[in-house]
Amino acid sequence: MLPFARVTVIGLGLIGSSIARGIRQHMPSVRVTGYDADPAVRETAVRIDLCDDIADTAGTAVIDADLVILCVPVGAMGAAAADIAADLPAEAIVSDVGSCKESVVEAVHAALPDAVFVPAHPVAGTENSGPEAGFASLFHGRWCIVTPVEGTAPFAVERVLEFWRRLGAEVETMAPDHHDRVLAVTSHLPHLIAYTIVGTASDMEEVTQSEVIKYSAGGFRDFTRIAASDPTMWRDVFLANKEAVLDILQRFSEDLTALQRAIRWGKGDELFELFSRTRAIRRSIIEQGQDDAAPDFGRAHD
Repeated sequence: MLPFARVTVIGLGLIGSSIARGIRQHMPSVRVTGYDADPAVRETAVRIDLCDDIADTAGTAVIDADLVILCVPVGAMGAAAADIAADLPAEAIVSDVGSCKESVVEAVHAALPDAVFVPAHPVAGTENSGPEAGFASLFHGRWCIVTPVEGTAPFAVERVLEFWRRLGAEVETMAPDHHDRVLAVTSHLPHLIAYTIVGTASDMEEVTQSEVIKYSAGGFRDFTRIAASDPTMWRDVFLANKEAVLDILQRFSEDLTALQRAIRWGKGDELFELFSRTRAIRRSIIEQGQDDAAPDFGRAHD
């Protein structure tokens, strides 16, 4: 039995459009209604036949929904929830896809105090955005972390877990605050580092921007892919999860200082030990199916 019959997706960017496509592929009998605050995005969604229906207002989109998924930047979650408050069916479950959970829980509960809210975070994405960037297999084999607050009905949580299983995701439950600390390490800090490195390289007076681009080796090229991610989304992520990010950033700064000292004093054994340990972590990621071992990160060669 399908967990939901009528799903509404609010926000039709990469994640929202991938959810819509995934539902059509894996749960074709489920009716999907979409809405986006940007009229141009709604027009595109209609043109590419993304959903069964594209609503003109958020309220209209949720009138008959039994699951509503907020797929907007984390800083806009509260406003998106408020937009549907007057029309949300009492029995509907509300979820989201934000990569910060504590701030989202607070914002959505403030706007929808009586709604059943089951937060979720599909740990998947690309550097692209917009309704045409999505694809049905985005969540295949990727983790979706569901972060219910204490007291949430177990049946509601299980329905959301099953929804993500049907989209091909591996599912896990986690407390919102623990999620935010884990993601600060695995996602938020790496993005912050990528933005910093790419910005530093482009600002160096002795290396022109054309040379940075012309001579980009694999490492810098991979950082530019991460740094091409949606700026609105990541601005909101860092502001929403600032306590965890600042805590992890302080630890990273201390480790970076130790690495700087090892290089300065020629401590090759320390460098070798660190690099060996990080190679083992890479192997573990491959073994757990979160990446593959294709040569050169899967890049095609002529």
